[in-house]
Amino acid sequence: MIKVAFYDTKAYDMPSFEHYGKLHDVEFKFLETKLNENTATLAKGCEAVCVFVNDAVNATVIQKLYEDGVKLIALRSAGYNNVDVRAAFEKIHVVHVPAYSPYAVAEHAMALLLTSVRRIHKAYNRTRDFNFSLNGLTGFDLHGKSVGVIGTGKIGMIFANICKGFGMNVLAYDKFPAKNAEINYVSLEKIFSDSDIISLHCPLTDETQHMINENAISKMKKGVVIVNTSRGALIDSEALLNGIKSRKIGAACLDVYEEEANIFFEDRSGHILNDELLSRLISMPNVIVTSHQAFLTEEALNNIAETTVNNIKSYFTNDGICDNELCYRCGQIERCKQERKQKCF
Repeated sequence: MIKVAFYDTKAYDMPSFEHYGKLHDVEFKFLETKLNENTATLAKGCEAVCVFVNDAVNATVIQKLYEDGVKLIALRSAGYNNVDVRAAFEKIHVVHVPAYSPYAVAEHAMALLLTSVRRIHKAYNRTRDFNFSLNGLTGFDLHGKSVGVIGTGKIGMIFANICKGFGMNVLAYDKFPAKNAEINYVSLEKIFSDSDIISLHCPLTDETQHMINENAISKMKKGVVIVNTSRGALIDSEALLNGIKSRKIGAACLDVYEEEANIFFEDRSGHILNDELLSRLISMPNVIVTSHQAFLTEEALNNIAETTVNNIKSYFTNDGICDNELCYRCGQIERCKQERKQKCF
């Protein structure tokens, strides 16, 4: 039986992970707390830890896990910006879930966009009070509008195809363009200058952090709509707020926020929110915020659990080799595993 400390547990996590755990002799120790420097010791006696996007897996945490005999960090997410992969090298192997349900995230991005531009959230609140006035609910057609898709991995490509179904003009940017894709790749500058809507679907790296900043916003069309279902720190939140206040940005649809770690996934309704910037964003009439729920479908939860458990089982029964390992050795964190069927170290 492989013992795994499961951090930041939510009620919706447990059924699918318990199901696949029983099938593959993986026993989960479910913990409500997030993984950080103070909680790393809770994994003592376990061979692996399972973490999510807001667990802090920094060098100090990795060292503590390593000293307590943990051999594997299993991310139940695609993104890994919260894990110091370099610090884990030659100590603890790291695996992730590269694609669990790209349709879930892409569809949520479109749901946010439609809700915003057609004022559906405002209409819902009005009719709940039997207010059937249409004043202030005028939206605009998506048909014929230009949408800039930044990042054309599986999620970005699916979102682009959804937009094509609406009759939109799709512009795309990716540092590594998809080969033979029927999509119009342009420069990032052209994305900013020509797009009526910009949707972010790229990973968070040192290069992409705050890619939507004051300078980028200054190049955008007046009234541009920005959608982010990827990682919060792709956007400089202060610059976003200033862009909204100056009427440069027409609307923002956010499923992620750069300082979400101690806010999202919890019920804060009975508390004063200490994050003034987030409070101000939420107070804006043209901003929609959902709490990192784009992934949250039954299909995605099942796929996440199945892939995560398979990653754990593969590592411990296949001489430490797992197709979904994040490798630091060659510098190609995700791509090198496609070329080598061996461990990172």
